[in-house]
Amino acid sequence: MDQTIVIQYSLIASAIIAAIASIAAAFNDSKVAKAAIDGTTRQPEMAGQLFTNMLVGIGMVESIPIIAIVIAIVLVFANPFLG
Repeated sequence: MDQTIVIQYSLIASAIIAAIASIAAAFNDSKVAKAAIDGTTRQPEMAGQLFTNMLVGIGMVESIPIIAIVIAIVLVFANPFLG
């Protein structure tokens, strides 16, 4: 296979990986924030602890797209398929 085709498909795959990871992270971040707000409305005295747990949860959700972006960068700059 020609190296140009491999590079083109790698760029397309990297763009798709980055797009899907960012969309999924935004969706799941909003779900975590919604759950924290729901918990705060039910028990306002736990607002501080729920806020801390929300930040930890959002941080864990954000780790997945960061890993996906690293994989996309590897596909672009250090492509293992070029041999």
